[in-house]
Amino acid sequence: MTAFVYRHSGILLVVWILFIFLLCAMPGQYFPSAGWMELLSFDKWVHAALFFVLNFLFFLFAHKRHQNRVYLYLYTLLGIIYGVGLEMMQASLFSNRSFDYMDMVANALGGLIALFMHRFLHKLFSRWLA
Repeated sequence: MTAFVYRHSGILLVVWILFIFLLCAMPGQYFPSAGWMELLSFDKWVHAALFFVLNFLFFLFAHKRHQNRVYLYLYTLLGIIYGVGLEMMQASLFSNRSFDYMDMVANALGGLIALFMHRFLHKLFSRWLA
């Protein structure tokens, strides 16, 4: 599985970017409703996980292309900008969706956690990263 992910990291990255976009563009009425306390915690974990995976795929993409450490920071920043942009689009373009600062924070935290875990992720994939 890890070899597949590494080999196809570019394609998986594009698919993941589109997947996140489609989830954020989906009209609000298609999401199950629950109590605000339950949604608050689960929703933020989902945002963080989506952007963790996004940055992880960015990192594999960078490594495969022998890009240096600066690109890890650049891709993390791009992920954060993408998350902010999606929240802004939810406020203005997508139906029954709204802007949420805490979603932006969760998106950014997911990317930053991936950045801080880069060494661990590198070791996990070290067999294919040589």
